[in-house]
Amino acid sequence: MWPIRHVYFIQIFYCRFGSDLFHQDQRSSDLNCGGACSARCRLSSRPHLCKRACGTCCQRCSCVPPGTAGNLETCPCYATLTTHGGRRKCP
Repeated sequence: MWPIRHVYFIQIFYCRFGSDLFHQDQRSSDLNCGGACSARCRLSSRPHLCKRACGTCCQRCSCVPPGTAGNLETCPCYATLTTHGGRRKCP
């Protein structure tokens, strides 16, 4: 009897959250990382370096916080990426 309950649980879980994962993948493909990073880095003193780092973060996280600085709470993945030295990777 327990295995049947597990199967039902997995089916319900997939029906509930599987569609959310699919829609998240669709949303990430709509993001223009180049445009978002150009806007994010427009006031940077080193725009090419900023855009390169931002582009890497955008590819991994599928989001870029709005504005030229801050607003990291809108994209937690972007805020938590770090370099090997422990510094924030994303501008």
